[in-house]
Amino acid sequence: MKTDRQLKELWIKFFTKHGFKRIPGYSIIPENDPTVLFTTAGMHPLVPYLLGEPHPYGDKIFDIQRCIRTNDIDEVGDYSHLTLFEMLGNWTLGECNKKEMIKLSFEFLTSPEYLGLPKERIAVTVFEGNDVAPRDEEAYNAWKECGIKEVFYMPKENNWWALGGGVGPCGPDTEMFYDTGKEKCCESCSPACDCGKYLEIWNDVFMQYRVKNAGEKAEKLERPNIDTGMGLERTVAVLNGAKSVYDSGALRSVIDFINSKAKIGYETNDKSKRAYRIITDHLRSSVFILGDERGVVPSNVGQGYILRRFIRRSINCARDIDLDVECFKDIADIYVDEYGKDYEDIAKNRDFIKEELIKEVEKFSKALEEGHKEFEKVIKGIEKHKEFAKQTGEVVENKISGKAVFRLYDTFGFPFELTKELAEQRGYTVDKNEFDEKFKEHQEKSRVASAGVFKGGLADQSKQSARLHTATHLLLAGLQKMFGKQVVQKGSNITPERLRFDFNLDHKMTKEELAQLEDFVNDAIKREIDVTCQIMTLEQAKAEGAHGTFSNKYGEEVKVYTIGDVSKEICGGPHAENTRELHHFKILKEESSSSGIRRIKAIID
Repeated sequence: MKTDRQLKELWIKFFTKHGFKRIPGYSIIPENDPTVLFTTAGMHPLVPYLLGEPHPYGDKIFDIQRCIRTNDIDEVGDYSHLTLFEMLGNWTLGECNKKEMIKLSFEFLTSPEYLGLPKERIAVTVFEGNDVAPRDEEAYNAWKECGIKEVFYMPKENNWWALGGGVGPCGPDTEMFYDTGKEKCCESCSPACDCGKYLEIWNDVFMQYRVKNAGEKAEKLERPNIDTGMGLERTVAVLNGAKSVYDSGALRSVIDFINSKAKIGYETNDKSKRAYRIITDHLRSSVFILGDERGVVPSNVGQGYILRRFIRRSINCARDIDLDVECFKDIADIYVDEYGKDYEDIAKNRDFIKEELIKEVEKFSKALEEGHKEFEKVIKGIEKHKEFAKQTGEVVENKISGKAVFRLYDTFGFPFELTKELAEQRGYTVDKNEFDEKFKEHQEKSRVASAGVFKGGLADQSKQSARLHTATHLLLAGLQKMFGKQVVQKGSNITPERLRFDFNLDHKMTKEELAQLEDFVNDAIKREIDVTCQIMTLEQAKAEGAHGTFSNKYGEEVKVYTIGDVSKEICGGPHAENTRELHHFKILKEESSSSGIRRIKAIID
């Protein structure tokens, strides 16, 4: 029986042995990025390095990254899908030796010293080629040389990787699957099927191309890279011969705990099994989000909305299996005990996590009460319409519109089944087709918000975004000069059009203070100061007075950007080369972001 921790240790041992350096994982909440809600892959924070910036740790690196994806949220509850997962990743920057990477992948998967999987149970896919890139015969032949029998050529939709939106580094990939032993669903059964025979566990992406602007054709990348990602939970399930990702590690511990408390058992039927798994998955994601150093709490927008959805969906599933939601605190403890060993912020925020979970449970109880009232209003509205219709001869069905049903779901957390049950008790039906349409619209909006176009912390890597990023450094320096070093960045959001900067301050800034801050930044711009970057140890950076807001995320070596005598910050970039590129800085608005946190919106023109 392999544990999550043992797989992580094997990953670290293997890539260290082969000359890769381990880099620290990033927060699950992206910094400075307005286009994606969560870190959805280990490579996302590394895009600047994939585009050519030197990495402080060199050209061969690896990590373990916590990720959240919600594009498949409706699949959660089956045997393999999760919203939160830990990704084991490694990168070769500036080189794309496919044969070497495939040999490493094969060794890690099959060597008795590491995973020891039989090569007969491994199937792989490679890119079949199109008008952008040729058939990947190099990858195909490399796998055949390793002794893999099942190698499938697949089209772009299966074996081509690109950032969301299609702009940035891209290229063919090769995906590795484990044959679960199930019978083939048909003669053409392949890893592209969803029949469950093949389970994807690893992916090697060969970033040989780049799309500079939307709609343009891909061109060869000057410095190609290799990016790989292995799903921890799926691989552990394979190693343990488990039927699902929920049958190993902390996930199984939570399933067993719920089974000891709920009145309806895990194996009672498919509905109960799905409810157990959704609670197990969604509360784990909630613990990671609440425990993150960025401090997200349930709300109606952004990450807070997704968090609220996780918790409320768990509450609805708890109702399905007759589970007291007070148990959520105990489930949180199970997860903090397990993951707090690797993620300091989760361990530190144990009490906060549990308090916020219970707060949201209480809020949802009140929302359900309001939902019942709203349901009654809907019924009364239909009854009034029927009374009026009698005078005109119009026939009005005892049917609740899908729009009204979706509002009950989206605003008050009423699951469709609950509304349907209440409606049937009153002699009504519900318009499921219209509800499904509204729900699909809602899914698409969530998918766009969650997937986004991730560009390494900024909306993109354009010169304008880089200039505005530099402006945030000047802005923070000005705030600290005016109000003291206790003022720190609490978040930022940068697009090519504007910047948004959050910071701690105990009062609303006056017109005079805002004018003084503007003058400080514009003075630095007029002085035409060079922006320089140095790679140094974290201790050296601290000794030189470099500012770092989230210091616990840094590794042994960091990039420090210096703007003359104005600013010195630990930062990943990108930046302007000289302050004169910023032209002129203008503050548009200063407002409250939350308790004790102020927000400035500004532009450069």
